[in-house]
Amino acid sequence: MCNYKIILQYEGTRYQGWQRQEGNDNTIQGKLETLLTKMCKEPVTIQASGRTDAGVHALSQVANFHSSMDMECGVVMEYMNRYLPEDIGVIQVQKVPERFHSRLNAKAKTYRYRVMTGNIPHVFERRYVYEHPQKLNLEPMKKAASLLCGTHDFKAFTSTKKGKKSTVRSVNAIDIEQNGDEYIFTYTGDGFLYHMVRIITGTLLEVGEGKRSCQEIPGILESGKRENAGFLVPAKGLTLVEVYY
Repeated sequence: MCNYKIILQYEGTRYQGWQRQEGNDNTIQGKLETLLTKMCKEPVTIQASGRTDAGVHALSQVANFHSSMDMECGVVMEYMNRYLPEDIGVIQVQKVPERFHSRLNAKAKTYRYRVMTGNIPHVFERRYVYEHPQKLNLEPMKKAASLLCGTHDFKAFTSTKKGKKSTVRSVNAIDIEQNGDEYIFTYTGDGFLYHMVRIITGTLLEVGEGKRSCQEIPGILESGKRENAGFLVPAKGLTLVEVYY
């Protein structure tokens, strides 16, 4: 049995997220499994480093699948790129040890969220940025971001309903850069909860607008209540940049 690790890119605009869904073949996982099952001539299940939401993009998503077919990596990559839709592309294929698991073995991930301010339409960037007309103050956002770094219970920053899984995560860094009217939020951590990056971004934008103070951040974390955090920014501004092993 061969274990193939693949690195792929996709524009998530027209897909209902990564995860395969019953009765819905418009997912990244669904498209890949349909193609791989045909290529390998046997049922194939593919695992990803994480399940991106509908509309979220990826520059370097990592996934793996097992097959009894022993194929050259170049052949696998060429076949996949020939038959995948043009908004999904495989940039690397390699054989890895059988026990390698793209999600369980991941040590950290980096996500990027892009925000464009001002009232001018950004026609060619509209699928990849959140257009936010209000002006933002960079320094308070950076201060608030620093208070979210470290190991915390991020229960207030997820849309996940009550469950048994831990909501404690370690955020290594949140960097915010301004380039003219564009603000780029870069998040690196050991893992992120459902909607966590998008809720943190919405909270930081509210700080940047002056709607809330950065001093509120510790209280929001301590409360564990979703309603105390900021709004959920749209998915289209979010991109999975890199997965670390």
